[in-house]
This record gives sequence, C-alpha cells and structure tokens, in this order.
Amino acid sequence: MAGFPLAAYRQVKAIADPAADWHDRLWYDFILDVGSAHRVLSADARLVRVIVPLADASWIGPGACYNSIGYGHVPGARVGYRQGGQERSFGIASLISWRGVWYVVHFGSVLRSAVTGIVDQPASGPGTPGPPGGC
Repeated sequence: MAGFPLAAYRQVKAIADPAADWHDRLWYDFILDVGSAHRVLSADARLVRVIVPLADASWIGPGACYNSIGYGHVPGARVGYRQGGQERSFGIASLISWRGVWYVVHFGSVLRSAVTGIVDQPASGPGTPGPPGGC
C-alpha cells in the first residue's frame, strides 16, 4: 500500500484541475498525516498488522464523489503496531483499489477543519475498524 498516485488521480477525478487538487490537497494532507503518525511512533515501534474491514468495501460508481470512473473503496482500515511492549493502533481513513492495487487515498482524515496532520483514532490494542461509508 502507498499513497494514491497522481497519474491515477488524473484519470479518476472529474474536476477542472485534478493535478492541482492532488498536489494541494490530497498529497499535501497525506504528507501532513504521515508526519503526525511518525510523531506518535517511537523508534522501537514495529508493524504487527493492517486490519482491512472488507465487509465495509463498496463500489464508488462513476459520477459519485466527483469521479469520472468507478473504483473499489474501503473506509476505516487500521494499522496495528507494537511499541514499548504494547499493541497500539491508528486508522487509515480511506483505501481505494485502482487496477487491482490498494492505495491509501486519505490517511488521517477525509475532511479536515484545519491545515494540520491527523492521526485517525489512535488506540491501545487493535482498535475498531470503520465506520463504513464515504468516498
């Protein structure tokens, strides 16, 4: 899994300037969120699992969410890690499937009220995937 690539975003979005939106919003927010996640993790943090709630997967059809073509979508996945001998986790707000590969399209939050990095629902233990829905 990685951030959703610009070339794919250009093909998916039915907006005036998808490249500008990708750079100024999607990628910018992703970088802010990754930075915030790194500040939560210590040097001894180790990935344990990624929980993807496939029961919440849906098809986002053409025309929905400003898209020109459809794609698979799963909201509310979780990253589980071990740090200081304890399992902890945080959410991945939105995954999409593009040509059979899953990408993180929104890491910390789909919508935000301020220009800041967000760590989605940090928790002790594996946390709870979800909620379903979204674009």
